[in-house]
Amino acid sequence: MASSSLTSKSILGSTKPGSSSLPSELRRLSSPAVQISLRTQTRKNLQIQATGSSYGTHFRVSTFGESHGGGVGCIIDGCPPRIPLTESDLQFDLDRRRPGQSRITTPRKETDTCRISSGVSEGMTTGTPIHVFVPNTDQRGLDYSEMSVAYRPSHADATYDMKYGVRSVQGGGRSSARETIGRVAPGALAKKILKQFAGTEILAYVSQVHHVVLPEDLVDHDNLTLEQIENNIVRCPNPEYAEKMIAAIDAVRTKGNSVGGVVTCIVRNAPRGLGTPVFDKLEAELAKACMSLPATKGFEFGSGFAGTFLTGLEHNDEFYTDENGRIRTRTNRSGGIQGGISNGEIINMRVAFKPTSTIGRKQNTVTRDKVETEMIARGRHDPCVVPRAVPMVEAMVALVLVDQLMAQYAQCHLFPINPELQEPLQIEQPQNAAAL
Repeated sequence: MASSSLTSKSILGSTKPGSSSLPSELRRLSSPAVQISLRTQTRKNLQIQATGSSYGTHFRVSTFGESHGGGVGCIIDGCPPRIPLTESDLQFDLDRRRPGQSRITTPRKETDTCRISSGVSEGMTTGTPIHVFVPNTDQRGLDYSEMSVAYRPSHADATYDMKYGVRSVQGGGRSSARETIGRVAPGALAKKILKQFAGTEILAYVSQVHHVVLPEDLVDHDNLTLEQIENNIVRCPNPEYAEKMIAAIDAVRTKGNSVGGVVTCIVRNAPRGLGTPVFDKLEAELAKACMSLPATKGFEFGSGFAGTFLTGLEHNDEFYTDENGRIRTRTNRSGGIQGGISNGEIINMRVAFKPTSTIGRKQNTVTRDKVETEMIARGRHDPCVVPRAVPMVEAMVALVLVDQLMAQYAQCHLFPINPELQEPLQIEQPQNAAAL
């Protein structure tokens, strides 16, 4: 509500003789008692939107839950109706994300079994909000007793206190990677929509662990398969480098330490025209989504920072017309995006993840009472987050693309397209295919 007050000001009575600052119509009035009431308003209803737990405009996902609470999950709003969907469609990627899957991940044992409780009827989405829930079953709150007193270096403990004045101590609360269950589940649905509607494929893999860097020319992005990625516990498609990466993680794991790495993600058959100029460029949306993941420290797409060493002539992607009459580029240093809009080439990006903050080594820190102390963190944590981050990156990329696909369809494909310059967003479906 807005409060108001009435203020009376004597217009003629307060004017000095000979003053010409008032309109002539008012100066002609003979009575000095003419008054005009001015209404001044003081607005008191300042609206603040600072949720931070939702992403997307048309395909909107809100996550909830904490690491050691009753469970975690999400609400998906805006999903198109009549899409076949069961828990098993989501469970595959949740299993790729879950803890305890190998010796190089956290030993916490969770099945991460999901349950859909709304938005699906008889195996089909209804167009209404979809609620997905995963219960927590292996909490060990006592492992975090030290964290209730002192802050873990480089963790979110201190900044959560600085922001909220209170925090969930056990497991790191919302800063825990367990929150990403609420991203991976809707990401699996988003990937299904993109695949069925536009033939789009999203694949991520580990391209670096600590000092072990997979050379780019050893991966064929045109023919890369999920089976190649899932063929080992580190999710590197090259077996030789996968063994080196696993050895690097083992070396620090046994010493109570951690290392970081890089996840590379590619998108094949992305529709052309996704993204909006200026503030909502496609690469900007992808960067925001990927950088919202826990432990991320960097984002590159296309040539990235290496492109700064090239000249314009060396960096430019020259156009040509292929055998099907489509405009293509001979190289792809742009990473499938030009001017903030997808051009139909393979979109490729790289996301850097820092070493896990919680380690079993003695470190200097301070308590919540600002007393300097030492601590050795307990609990169960990944010695390297990148093997489990692979499905997380895929999920965030899928959420961006499905949201952008729906925006593009609504704005630019609502009416007939210009066939000389534009392509249909939807791939041709067999006549007996299930309609979306």
